[in-house]
Amino acid sequence: METIDARGKPCPQPVVLVKKALEQGSANLEILVDNAVSASNVKRFLESQGFSVTEELHGADFIIRGIGSPNLSPSARPQKVQAGEKGYAVFLQSNVLGSPDATLGEGLVKAFLSNLADREDAPLVVALMNGGVLLALEGTSTCETLKKMEEKGVTVLVCGTCTKHFGVTEKVGAGCISNMMEITDALLAAPRVLTIA
Repeated sequence: METIDARGKPCPQPVVLVKKALEQGSANLEILVDNAVSASNVKRFLESQGFSVTEELHGADFIIRGIGSPNLSPSARPQKVQAGEKGYAVFLQSNVLGSPDATLGEGLVKAFLSNLADREDAPLVVALMNGGVLLALEGTSTCETLKKMEEKGVTVLVCGTCTKHFGVTEKVGAGCISNMMEITDALLAAPRVLTIA
């Protein structure tokens, strides 16, 4: 079993190291990380590649073991948007829409997300980064709207580095804690990206 020590590595380095190992043909991996966000990201990435995954906590360190074959048939891998397909992604970098009035901006972003959720052509992906992660916090109307979008099949990705920065990782109520590599890949796979900064 190949061991990858990713302790102390900033996001998305733990996932990048695992991806490189898979590209080199590794089928049995043990990954060491030192925080829950990295553990979750590594685990989800391995599962997305068809690996059987276990997780253990030893002191402050997480040990993730992945067993499987990185050479799965294309039908077993997660489906990605193909070039020319319809669809779009939304990239939200703030919990308000516009400036200088934050109160107005808060109302506008709520209305924007609500309108997106009600559309028949909902986005493929909603990626939340920087202050945008605050939209996914439990108890907010925007969290409920994001959950409604997830029920319609929208993938909601919440930047783990950002939630950690704001100290709100445990308060995220919609979407999944993600990383820069996954968010970048999701945005690049979408035919169009609408960015709200």
